[in-house]
Amino acid sequence: MRQSVCMSDMMSSAAVNSSPPSSPGSTDRGPALPREATIVVVDDEPSNLTSLEKIFQREGLRVFTAENAKLALELVRKHRVQVVLTDLMMPGTNGVELLRAVKELSPDTEVVMMTAYGTVEVAVQAMREGAYDFVEKPLKRMTIVKTVRKAAERHSLVAENRSLKQELEMLTSRDIVGQSTALRSVLEVATQAAPSSATVLVLGESGTGKELLARYIHGKSSRSTGPFVAVNCAAIPESILESELFGHEKGAFTGAVARRDGRFARARGGTIFLDEIGELSAAVQVKILRVLQEGEYEPVGGDTKKADVRIVAATNRDLTAEVEAGRFREDLFYRLNVIAITAPPLRSRREDIPLLVDHFLGVYCTKNGRARLVVAAEVMRKLMDYSWPGNVRELENVVERATVLCRGDNLQLEDLPEAVVQASDPQASNLAFPIGTPLHEVEHALIRDTLRYTNGDKSLAAQLLGISTRTIYRKLDEAS
Repeated sequence: MRQSVCMSDMMSSAAVNSSPPSSPGSTDRGPALPREATIVVVDDEPSNLTSLEKIFQREGLRVFTAENAKLALELVRKHRVQVVLTDLMMPGTNGVELLRAVKELSPDTEVVMMTAYGTVEVAVQAMREGAYDFVEKPLKRMTIVKTVRKAAERHSLVAENRSLKQELEMLTSRDIVGQSTALRSVLEVATQAAPSSATVLVLGESGTGKELLARYIHGKSSRSTGPFVAVNCAAIPESILESELFGHEKGAFTGAVARRDGRFARARGGTIFLDEIGELSAAVQVKILRVLQEGEYEPVGGDTKKADVRIVAATNRDLTAEVEAGRFREDLFYRLNVIAITAPPLRSRREDIPLLVDHFLGVYCTKNGRARLVVAAEVMRKLMDYSWPGNVRELENVVERATVLCRGDNLQLEDLPEAVVQASDPQASNLAFPIGTPLHEVEHALIRDTLRYTNGDKSLAAQLLGISTRTIYRKLDEAS
């Protein structure tokens, strides 16, 4: 095993048939190889290793060579290898066995097989097991370079796509952020309810994260590997809502030119989330009730089908009042209300605001391609004092706006909406002291009042006061 350093362009014609180099303007060389691409060449014939090594060095690759599979795997373990070029028939571990081991060790590494006449069928079988391609011996320089180049490019594209997918997931993911008592108690109920098949009704004001709770329940249920299908019942016109939910057959109504599955069919094996369920018409309420009672539904113009879904519903309406007013079926309400969970408003979980601000800053600084911003203490105090009628959704919008408008490295008051800056929460207390009150008494009273405001969270209190947590502990010790 060795890393070759020789840059000679001499090749053994016995091992590789050399083709004339392309002219400067030729396009048959294809796109350039990815920079710093690494290849491991595996062959039990030293002359072949030497020839291939020199070929790929001329192409700008970092080349390692190995005379057997064991040495090749050691190289794959030590280095980030884009392509393994291996002989198919070797003593001991052959190329197919090496392919399986490489894919187990480094699934993204592409493997190209070198095969002699008569072993092409084996090479094709290797491709079924994950090999990128194969080349036949005697090898031609242009063919082998082109094949390895494409394999390296594929490796780079797969890595880039994975990176972009991870970044997109980070930007679009909606995790439940918070450590407040109010939130923890809700998540405890949701965690207990998730493994069951019971219908869950999520209540709460607009913007409190009801869909997040529904996704949380789905993720911890036995149906987590199935689809999660969200339906905003208020956003779909009443005239087509039934078809959207249950599907329709061809010719079921004017314009139904083809059969179409509904959301219940798409959610088969998973969870369907019916948001704003309080907006359903009486006719659709009857059909949802049938799903809950009988576990079946009828597409428009079609035959009865089984509904293999778990229903999680949500509303910001008072369904009890809706039932009393005759706008919502009482039997449907009780079917939905098996387990009721109320998403807490942001004003009742103020200690989560710094965590949410930090989370949204991470999302929107990354999305807008700027360095992570720092929140000034006075800004955090304003965010804590605001009543947040729009709840977490409103806070997210405020943070996104501030991230875009901030001109420096620190979020300042001028980056916040005027409504947030000017408003004050009536629950936030004001301290008054007689002239001449000793400074240490003022400090102790201020710390105690802030701790009451943060429900005893010393880290948050320190952040609001612009001091260290250690200082709070020291001042409290002095007062005791």
